[in-house]
Amino acid sequence: MPFDNSRLLLKGAFILTIAATITKILSAVYRVPFQNIVGDIGFYIYQQVYPIYGLAIALTTYGFPVIISKLVAEAEATKEMDSRQIVYISFLLLGIFGLFTFLFVFFGSDFIAGWMGDKQLTSLIKIVSFSFLLVPFISTIRGYFQGKGNMMPTAISQVQEQFIRVIFILLLASILVKNGSSLYKVGSGTVFSSIIGSLAALMTLFIFYFRHKGSNVKFRTSGFTFVAKRLLIQGLAICISGALLILFQFVDSLNIYSLLVKSGMEIDQAKGLKGIYDRGQPLIQLGTVVATSFSLTLVPALTSSRTSIGEADFFDKIGLAIKISVIVGLGATVGIICIMEPTNIMLFSTNDGTKVLQVFSISILFSSMILTMSGILQGIGLIKDSAIYVLIGVAVKYLGNYLFIPKYGTIGASLSTVIALIVILVLCIYKLKKMGIQLLAYSFYAKVIVSALFMAFILRFWTAVFIYFNLTSRLWSTINALGGVMVGGIVYIFMVKILKLLNEKELESIPFGKHFIHTK
Repeated sequence: MPFDNSRLLLKGAFILTIAATITKILSAVYRVPFQNIVGDIGFYIYQQVYPIYGLAIALTTYGFPVIISKLVAEAEATKEMDSRQIVYISFLLLGIFGLFTFLFVFFGSDFIAGWMGDKQLTSLIKIVSFSFLLVPFISTIRGYFQGKGNMMPTAISQVQEQFIRVIFILLLASILVKNGSSLYKVGSGTVFSSIIGSLAALMTLFIFYFRHKGSNVKFRTSGFTFVAKRLLIQGLAICISGALLILFQFVDSLNIYSLLVKSGMEIDQAKGLKGIYDRGQPLIQLGTVVATSFSLTLVPALTSSRTSIGEADFFDKIGLAIKISVIVGLGATVGIICIMEPTNIMLFSTNDGTKVLQVFSISILFSSMILTMSGILQGIGLIKDSAIYVLIGVAVKYLGNYLFIPKYGTIGASLSTVIALIVILVLCIYKLKKMGIQLLAYSFYAKVIVSALFMAFILRFWTAVFIYFNLTSRLWSTINALGGVMVGGIVYIFMVKILKLLNEKELESIPFGKHFIHTK
């Protein structure tokens, strides 16, 4: 029976990982055509408000459903509470939370916009506040089905939400720009599109829920305090850990533009620079998704594996997850830095802000490692620790912006992001070591650095050819960037294989890894 539960857990985790990967890729990719439609200032307007919506999504994806699913699963196993009773209590609690958050954001929109330094954002913030009213519905239904072992409603609704949202954003942006609407009106339309995506996901979840057969349960207050503590404390802690990059974006929304203006910069120039800085968001998101999608598939098994497979295999799984995050994270970081200029031109038509984006790209490595280690900490029950480290990092990021942006502009914002991530990473490493978990050997880091440096050398030669012949148009930059991805990827994988950074057992444990095993 434990074996079946373990297999069910891994299958469910794999389904959710695939859905999360698809949604994150969609979330990153659509920003490129959107920026091409609205320009840097239009992109700035959207990115100022997006983190608020992103926090609502984090609550309905990483936070509350996870805790509700655990409560439901425990109820199913112990029979001490009915799972429907847990759903009703959770819905009531989240209904109060969602209503309070909606009221706070809606009526505080003028204050938030003022904090950001742009009062014209008030109407956009009011629109995005409605997303919090959907949190109790989406979270409880997803959590209920996940607790029952059925991950399909969550997976389908996540992908559907993102897909519909992206289509409406691009369509509305195109129509409004062609009609000569102001960029702030375009921004309002795109924010409204996000609400449409969430409503579509909710409709799908309602269909799943009402088609699901189950006995009716009368609402009782028994267990209310127990559920409240688990849901609100642990749910918010998981959300904070999972929303690392969103929280950093929110900090940037609060003070990059306002600090640039206070330093004496013209309003439109400051908006444009913030929009250029935000070009890095899809690049960071894609790099992080690639790095964590493989490693995080191993993390859900940690909860049960320590007792079912023994200490040795348990620590092996942790080591492998961290290994993959380092290998892929460093490769993605070094690769994108080397081809940033042609990539910038390919995606956004100009090379504006290339140096800023190169510094910002260092975040890929550190955020990949942090998200993996946070998953490990959660897997062994240290949910609060992970959240505290992220909050410390957010405070460092906020302070760093104030210290560096007046002196260095948006490159200062990139620096503060990197420094804050390093602080979080050091705290995570310290905690894991304190728990007796041995991390990777120095020889591993030496080999992976050699692999990345060799790839960098080849890529510098590759891009130098295009520069020498002055092949810098958008078409040639596209060939340069995409060719660089292929060349860099092949070289890096070759080095990883030659230096044997992963052994055969480790390769067999990751998706598609067996194809890289050398057969005689």
